Amino acid sequence: ESPSEVFIEGIFIPSYESGKLHMLENLLETIDPGLESWGVYLIAACKYLQRKNYYHILYELQQFMKDHVRAAMTCIRFFTHGAKSYTELGGKQTWLLKIKDHLKVYLQEVSRSSGRKKMAFTFRKKMSATDASRHINTVDLQMEVTKFLHRCESSGTSQMTGSSLPTLFGNNNMKMDVACKVMLEGKNIEEGFGIAFRVLQDFQLEATEVYSKVAKQLVKQQKYSEIRQLLKCVSESGVAAKNDGDNIILNCLSEFKNIPAEDLDNLIQDMDSDENKIQAYVMCNKLRSAYLVSVRQEKTRAVQLVQHVRQLAENSGDDVVKAICAQWL
Repeated sequence: ESPSEVFIEGIFIPSYESGKLHMLENLLETIDPGLESWGVYLIAACKYLQRKNYYHILYELQQFMKDHVRAAMTCIRFFTHGAKSYTELGGKQTWLLKIKDHLKVYLQEVSRSSGRKKMAFTFRKKMSATDASRHINTVDLQMEVTKFLHRCESSGTSQMTGSSLPTLFGNNNMKMDVACKVMLEGKNIEEGFGIAFRVLQDFQLEATEVYSKVAKQLVKQQKYSEIRQLLKCVSESGVAAKNDGDNIILNCLSEFKNIPAEDLDNLIQDMDSDENKIQAYVMCNKLRSAYLVSVRQEKTRAVQLVQHVRQLAENSGDDVVKAICAQWL
């Protein structure tokens, strides 16, 4: 057996099983106040506890080791693990405060030791000050998300039920799910847009993809005026590229078969670029409307567009539009 295994089986397990872990900790500290000589054994004990899923003992040990980064990671697990709703997460917000506390203490230690040559904590997990600060921002944002979605769930505006509960501690796809959830669960799009926008900005997520996802959900929920509200929020956010709003509409046209004609027309008329409007009308098989926008373009482009519409009319057997196009040409 390795020395670590001897330590775990002969000393560590008996001491926590008999409720005397704090006595062992005091003893280790008396022998070596910096705990450096115990580093290998303590890390082995942590790995053992993790394998066993004994996270409460693990957290207690990490705090004793002053391993603040790992302790923060354990708190993230306490916050997210097993929660089925944001109402549940609302009740676990103290863990978010603990994550922040650990990271703040860690940042203080880093800044204190940066004057000296080398950080002595060899066995404790390291992280750059920038990363630690970024994680603190993530926690702050997660608190806002939690309060907002908790409120939505209690007021009954919440509609989405996903299999897993997205938080900002997951990968980018999960963060995008958080942004969608926040926009869709408020009383209206505008209510959650500010928080969602910060999530997209802070993590540099693919905004148009998220907005398109939200628009598709709104189509399913038949909230067509909310789609226009979404486009308004996007264009007023100040970072939207010229065609972002148009692209959101174009991305959703696959779902638009179900949209009432009037709502569909309103959406397409909201588009910025005539070229995109024509593309949208063509996708929805509204060839007459496509023709009407085409003839407004400058002459050579108009000819190309009308020829294209005529060809489509011929393919789909729409003799009326085909005749109108031929006459104009």
